[in-house]
Amino acid sequence: MAAVTDDGASAPAIVELDITADTCPLTFVRTRLTLDSMAEGGVLIVRLQAGEPHRNVGRSVRALGHAVASEVAHADGTIVLIIRKKAG
Repeated sequence: MAAVTDDGASAPAIVELDITADTCPLTFVRTRLTLDSMAEGGVLIVRLQAGEPHRNVGRSVRALGHAVASEVAHADGTIVLIIRKKAG
């Protein structure tokens, strides 16, 4: 659901997805299904394990034309990706 800004325009939805318990290729499958259900310009915050899941999800999301706006590593071995869904 999109939020409404002060000027009445709709702001893109922000969705969070925790796939730290999943393994490849399910990590990307769940990420893609979530992105597919979102409106253009929406923001997806994905928490996943470092290593293969991080490499595969990041690479695949970029290959589909989405933007990875941020990647933050945490002390517990997880990574948080902030992905903006492409327009069109």
